[in-house]
Amino acid sequence: MSDKKSFSPSRRTFLTASAAAGGALASGQLVHAQAATPDPLITEAQPWRQYLGAGVDAAPYGMPSPYESEVVRRTVPWLTADLVSSINFTPLHELDGIITPNGICFERHHGGAAEIDPADHRLMINGLVDTPMVFTMEDIMRFPRENHVYFLECAANTGMEWAGAQLNGCQFTHGMIHNVEYTGVPLRLLLEEAGVQTNGRWLLAEGADAAGMTRSIPMEKALDDCLVAFKMNGEALRVEQGYPLRLVVPGWEGNMWIKWLRRLEVGDEPWHHREETSKYTDLLEDGDARRFTWVMDAKSVITNPSPQAPILHGPGPTVLTGIAWSGRGTIPRVDVTLDGGRNWHQARMSGPSLDKSMHRFYYEFDWDGSPLLLQSRAIDSTGYVQPTKEQLREFRGENSIYHNNGIQTWFVNENGEAENVEVG
Repeated sequence: MSDKKSFSPSRRTFLTASAAAGGALASGQLVHAQAATPDPLITEAQPWRQYLGAGVDAAPYGMPSPYESEVVRRTVPWLTADLVSSINFTPLHELDGIITPNGICFERHHGGAAEIDPADHRLMINGLVDTPMVFTMEDIMRFPRENHVYFLECAANTGMEWAGAQLNGCQFTHGMIHNVEYTGVPLRLLLEEAGVQTNGRWLLAEGADAAGMTRSIPMEKALDDCLVAFKMNGEALRVEQGYPLRLVVPGWEGNMWIKWLRRLEVGDEPWHHREETSKYTDLLEDGDARRFTWVMDAKSVITNPSPQAPILHGPGPTVLTGIAWSGRGTIPRVDVTLDGGRNWHQARMSGPSLDKSMHRFYYEFDWDGSPLLLQSRAIDSTGYVQPTKEQLREFRGENSIYHNNGIQTWFVNENGEAENVEVG
């Protein structure tokens, strides 16, 4: 599943020449090389300098450059029987920083994406409350709102890797995740308006989609940090992300972030509906199943180099980068190894470090052209250390689909090509 990005010959020549000059340093400092022949891209006027470009209103809603057309969500057709109950994946290997653009946040639907006119949308609160209530979107917009950056990860992210290396690319092994700034109303404010009765210990969140997606949420979490969100990255939610209203459940598995949110029922015990019994439970080796494994534990993955992002420039200065996250807090440290875990190096964290958000790490090194076994290991703010896949299997066997946060390995050969492997 190779998805190589093409580089212009001139850039490859420059970097190769720099490395050959012996002045390329792992610190990221490149020594300028004298080109052997004049570069026409410098010495000659290119077409885009010879005519006027598009005016300001040519694209009222801006789109990426056509040269970035390969930066898209992708699905794996054989994973599911029908696309209306399916998944696609965020192109992690094409991104940098921590924010995921709205148009490439991965999608997961159980009954297709519902298209709802916000004027016709209602949110009802019923059950063990003093005053059952129905809110219009206009009502919701009059409550105090907050902004928070959170990662959203599907519980099945990396699920295909339980039995061994399967999918060749971090988009497909780890791409059921995105990281977005949400704007919304704290859920506790809406519940306070309805008045939760003393025996109201659980909440059933229900979506307005054709699947009628539901999940039980303990009241402690609902009153702590959940949001009823209507914007992502500053603009209205995308249809596929729950427009016009979705639940945000920070740090917990993605299926609990009910999209197209239409109803919140307060009860005194969990409902044990389909998506929290036959699905989204963790089957152990002895046949027992773990239930209510909501929190997403610390995890990381190297996004470059990786199978869809091979090393194209040959030996010399190389930038390794990746992402890490934890449903229990922040990620103060990530270690990386180039030799399958024999030697570990502390990566450089860069960018905001926010609670239950994605973190970006880098490690710059001089690649000598020999094969590499790349791994990353996240350590979160509670001191939890991301386990190896073997450590996970020792405890949970190989029946699970969900909550695989084991260390990922990429093998890079002498040509810079990478593939998904496991090391014993």
